[in-house]
Amino acid sequence: MSDFVSTPAMSDAKQAVSKLRANMRRTIKGKDDVIDRTIVCLLARGHLLIEDLPGVGKTTLAYSLARSLDCAFSRIQFTSDLLPSDVTGVAIYDENTREFIFKKGPVFASVVLADEINRATPKTQSALLEVMDRGKVTVDGEAHTVGSPFMVFATQNPVDYEGTFPLPESQMDRFLMRIHMGYPDAAHELEILRAPQHNYDNITLDPVLTRTEVATLQETTTQVYVEDSVLDYIQRLVAATRTEAEFKAGVSVRGALALKAAAQATALLHGRDFVIPDDVTDIAVAVLSHRLGLTRPSSDALEERRAVTATLKRIIESLPSPQ
Repeated sequence: MSDFVSTPAMSDAKQAVSKLRANMRRTIKGKDDVIDRTIVCLLARGHLLIEDLPGVGKTTLAYSLARSLDCAFSRIQFTSDLLPSDVTGVAIYDENTREFIFKKGPVFASVVLADEINRATPKTQSALLEVMDRGKVTVDGEAHTVGSPFMVFATQNPVDYEGTFPLPESQMDRFLMRIHMGYPDAAHELEILRAPQHNYDNITLDPVLTRTEVATLQETTTQVYVEDSVLDYIQRLVAATRTEAEFKAGVSVRGALALKAAAQATALLHGRDFVIPDDVTDIAVAVLSHRLGLTRPSSDALEERRAVTATLKRIIESLPSPQ
């Protein structure tokens, strides 16, 4: 079990998270909840799946995080003709040295945006998901580490599924969370319209955290204390999904571990060195919903997502939480 975070470390973490939040709010207007989910994902060393319509700020979100961390950003447009080597890189023969030299692909960045991931073939999807899981690329038997921090933002259009290759559940499980951004309210949309820049390349943000500070924050997250009664609550919650008739299969052990890690990150986000039940319930839908499918799936992806979310919320509300 994790130990309590020391007072100096907690103070540094609060200050770092506060700076990151404030910096991202300069470009992401009226979406504090989305910013918080993104930071939670970063703290827990997870990857984020964003299902939403085009033009709501998904790329801006990923780019703003990269700039705030002074990290390399890479955007990969997933299409049906994209090859695995277009993502991971390829070994090229050098006639001068008479050796194969590995040329790194766009996945070698700290923040990677996989745009419309479901438009690529399963083979190409798997190449990215393998890197997400292992943090390295293997070519000709040689492993190449992508480095740290490493976070993938993958996007999907929840409406236009023509000509796509939906991610299987085993691959969806690799994402820590699934969220949607939605449209901004009227006041914030007017603020966006008044801004001079409209493309993410025009965004100018000064970095507020270094790689070392991010690594320290991620390590601090693992030290956030989780009391036994909260661990029992997490276990009962995931176990309830396994006996729910609406779901064809319940949440895996990986999903339970993901929920614990996300709850620890949520506690740290709120300036606490211990997890409370509200941290679990606050993040549970975002962490668990994409890991669940209906026994009678709907032909409408949005409708199925709503049904899964509603059932999951019902389970959460029916379970007594520890005091």
